[in-house]
Amino acid sequence: MQDAHSKPSRFSLQFLGANATVTGSRHLVTAGNARILVDCGLFQGYKPLRLRNWAEFPVDPASIDAVLLTHAHLDHSGYLPRLVRSGFRGKVWCTEATRSLCGILLPDSGRLLEEEAGHANHSGWSKHHPAEPLYSEADARASLARLRGVGFDHGFEPVPGVHARFRAQGHILGAAAVTLEFEGRRITFSGDLGRPDDPLMPAPASLAASDWVVVESTYGNRAHPADGLEEELLAVLQRVVARKGVVVIPAFAVGRAQMLLHVITQLQASGRLAKVPVYLNSPMAASVTGLYRQFPRLHRLDAAELDAMQRTTHVVESVEQSKALNRHKGPMIIVSASGMATGGRVLHHLVAFAPDPRNAIVLCGFQAGGTRGAALAAGQKHLRIFGQEVQVGAEVVQLAAGSAHADASEILAWLRTAPTPPRGVFVTHGEPDAADALRTRIKHELGWPAHFPEYLEQVELA
Repeated sequence: MQDAHSKPSRFSLQFLGANATVTGSRHLVTAGNARILVDCGLFQGYKPLRLRNWAEFPVDPASIDAVLLTHAHLDHSGYLPRLVRSGFRGKVWCTEATRSLCGILLPDSGRLLEEEAGHANHSGWSKHHPAEPLYSEADARASLARLRGVGFDHGFEPVPGVHARFRAQGHILGAAAVTLEFEGRRITFSGDLGRPDDPLMPAPASLAASDWVVVESTYGNRAHPADGLEEELLAVLQRVVARKGVVVIPAFAVGRAQMLLHVITQLQASGRLAKVPVYLNSPMAASVTGLYRQFPRLHRLDAAELDAMQRTTHVVESVEQSKALNRHKGPMIIVSASGMATGGRVLHHLVAFAPDPRNAIVLCGFQAGGTRGAALAAGQKHLRIFGQEVQVGAEVVQLAAGSAHADASEILAWLRTAPTPPRGVFVTHGEPDAADALRTRIKHELGWPAHFPEYLEQVELA
C-alpha cells in the first residue's frame, strides 16, 4: 500500500485512435513506469485514416509492456501483427473466445492484405511499385503466440502493480469491457457495447465501479428502430426473390454473418420466406460459426438452432466455387465478408451483381465514412473496385435494426449501472456528430463530466 504522504505514481491516458472515427481503437495507459495498450486496431475508411496504419507508431512498440484486447474485430485487434513486427515483445491479454477468434481473423487479414497487394501489382493500379501488404499471414500467425486467454471476471496483472478484469459486453463472442486499477485508481474501457435484446448475444454486464470511463459512441446520436431485424430483412428478401434477383449481403464475419443466417433460417423454416439457396461465401465466417459450438454459454443459440442454420446454408469453400457463384442466376442470397465492403470475396460479388436492378445489396451494421459500404448507403451509383468503375443499378438497403452496437439510450442505460458516478467520461469510437451528441447527453442527463478527446491527446488520471 502506498504511504499516505508519498506522491502517487503517474497514471495517464493517451488516445492513439478511435477519435472522431469508429476505427483504429488504441488507448495507451501509463501506470508508473509501465505502458499498457488497450486495443490495437486497424484504421479503416478514409485514406488519411488508413495512412495512419503505415505511419510510424506514436510510441516505440518495444516500450509497450502489455496489450489488452476488448474483442477480436479488426478495428480493435487488426494492427497487432504490425505492432509485433515493429518490436512489441510483451503479452497480449484477452478473453478465451477473443483469443480463438483472433486465431481466425488475424491470419485471414494478413492473407487478404497479401492478396490485395498481389492483385495491385498484377493489375498495375497501385501507385506503389511494388505494392506491399501492411503485414503478411506469417506476421499474423507469429503475433498469435503472444496471446494469453483469461476468463470473464477473473482478476489478473498484465504488468506488476496493475490489476485488470474483463466483464462481458455482448456484441460478439468474447467481447469485454476491461477495468484497470492502479494505486487505488480505476479506469474502465467499454470496448464495443452490445445491445440488451441482440438475437445472438446476451445483454452486457453492468459497469464496474470506476473513476473514469472510456465509452464508445458508434450510435451516440441515434436510436435503433422498435421493429426487429426479422421484419426489416424479410421485406427486402421477399421483394428480390419475387423478381428472381440476387441478394448480396456484405456482413462482418464475426457476429453479423451468424445473426443474418440465423434469421434467414427462421424465416424459411416458418414458411414466410421461400426456400431459395442461401450461400455463405466467407471461409472465415464459416470457421467463426464453429466457435459458437465451442463457447455455448457466451451466446443465445442452442445446438438445434445451430444445426438448422448449418442445414440451410451452403458454405462456399474454394476460390473456384466463389467465382462460379457469380455465374449463377437468382433468386438466391449470398452472405459474404467484409461488412463494409472494404475487401474480401464480397467485392467480386459486387462487380458481378451490383449493375442489375433486379438484385439488391443489403448493408447490415455501421458503415464507416470512406468505405464502399458508406458510399452505397449514401446512394452512390458507381464504386471503384479493383481499379475499375462498377455501376450500381441494384437496390441498396441499409438495415436499421442490424447493428450489434448499443444505441445512444442503451449506452446511457449501461452507464447508469455504475455503482457510483465516475469522475469523468471520455467519449470515443464515433464519428464527430455521434460522439459529441453522446457527450452532451452524458453531461445533461447524467450530470457527469464528459469529454470528446482529440487524436494523440493525453490526460493525467490524477
